[in-house]
Amino acid sequence: MSSYEALQIASARGLDLVEISATSKPPVCKIVDYGKFNYERQKKEKLAKKNQHVMHIKEIRFNPNTDTHDIDFKTKHLRQFLVEGHKVKAYVMFKGRMITHPEIGRKLMNDIVEKLNDIAKLESPPRMEGKQLFAYFLPDKNKIQIYKDNLSKEKKQQIKSAEDKETISLITKENKTTEKEDA
Repeated sequence: MSSYEALQIASARGLDLVEISATSKPPVCKIVDYGKFNYERQKKEKLAKKNQHVMHIKEIRFNPNTDTHDIDFKTKHLRQFLVEGHKVKAYVMFKGRMITHPEIGRKLMNDIVEKLNDIAKLESPPRMEGKQLFAYFLPDKNKIQIYKDNLSKEKKQQIKSAEDKETISLITKENKTTEKEDA
């Protein structure tokens, strides 16, 4: 059908001629109400955008002389970000004359990589750029699932042991009260 005929049919029905696929040969058009068509298209795009997961990059900075407790604390935050599904950038910032001993920073970065190895993939080996030694970590879905399963098992065991302790303390209290009554 020619475009002229399609336009006449569309105007006779009080609708619009909308081009659906311009790249195909011949171009595909549809006779529809353009306002309704546009509304439905926007609604589909919004729904698709709502369902997609956006990965943010979270950053945590370390110093070459960061204390072990602080390293553990910051690594715990990195672990939490990875479990949530975010990409993580960990970097060691060298200040002043610290740059003369990059091996200290490399050792620290290797420790961080080792601690996060059970739930993350290293995007590329740690590299030096200017006064920063940095590495990017990506969440590994399989490793994270295993990690979550282990956490749930540990929680169940803790709950069970707490319940066992409770029952033992109740039994001992009952025994003490019966002994007092006997006396």
